[in-house]
Amino acid sequence: MIRVDNLTRYYGDFAALEGVSFELDEGEIVGLLGLNGAGKSTTLKILAGLLMPSLGAVSIDGIDLLADPDRVRARIGYLPEEPPLYRDMTVTAFLRHAGRIKGMSGSAVTARIPAVIQACDLVGREHQLIGTLSHGYKKRVGIAQAIIHQPKLIILDEPISGLDPAQIVEMRKVIRGLGDGAAVIISSHILSEISQTCDRILVVNDGQLVAQGTEAELVDRTGGANKLLITVRGEAAPFGEWLRGSELVTEASPREATAGQACFLVTMASDQREELLAQLVAKGFGLRLVEAPEDELEEIFLGLTHKEVAA
Repeated sequence: MIRVDNLTRYYGDFAALEGVSFELDEGEIVGLLGLNGAGKSTTLKILAGLLMPSLGAVSIDGIDLLADPDRVRARIGYLPEEPPLYRDMTVTAFLRHAGRIKGMSGSAVTARIPAVIQACDLVGREHQLIGTLSHGYKKRVGIAQAIIHQPKLIILDEPISGLDPAQIVEMRKVIRGLGDGAAVIISSHILSEISQTCDRILVVNDGQLVAQGTEAELVDRTGGANKLLITVRGEAAPFGEWLRGSELVTEASPREATAGQACFLVTMASDQREELLAQLVAKGFGLRLVEAPEDELEEIFLGLTHKEVAA
């Protein structure tokens, strides 16, 4: 288990972090969200053992970072936004080098490399020069060096930045596979990827942890559960009129829909989804689709960081 307790970091009189506390369990993938300057980078650097806290504690398996930093660092795998790679080395040679730097014996590194190659989807690239790899494969090599020594905590700083859509899908699969025997924390500005990749979300703002929980828990906390996109068969006018006349609905805004269908973004005063849908069906509207708004997590994030959400 990774435990962060009252983490605080000052730069002069400025508090970059103040009183941040959370825990990560083995096998858990957690997303760290925050605007620029919120304290994400400072948090990751402290967790990676690259920066000491002014106050508070970080421990892995009960080992305190301040009391025994070398033992803690040995349990950490870190991928900065720019992977620390040697372009003139092959993938296998670089991983062997990374393993030896991290204290592994030559035989242990040799035995470990095939599993790492498989986990990071680098099969067929083992003997290729790193400098000739695509940006996506370089990111995977960066993850491979971070996990070569089987750390307890894997820290990934913006692992999908600069990737194209196909590479993002592949990277998502790689990241999901890292939670076997380790805790993973990911910093990202791409909120949809946090939603699809992580089990839990931490939101930092102005150096403080303002929210944590699953996406569903954050939705409930911010009232997001009270919004639905509802698509029915038929014309928009009668459906919109019925929605606006419902005592359960506080707002109904039309959205684009295919011919012969009507779609509305519906806001309720409280979470009464089941009641509204039951009334809708009883009224004879042909229900086709019910879904959460695509920008739901973005609205939650902006709301938690006190930013105005555009209409």
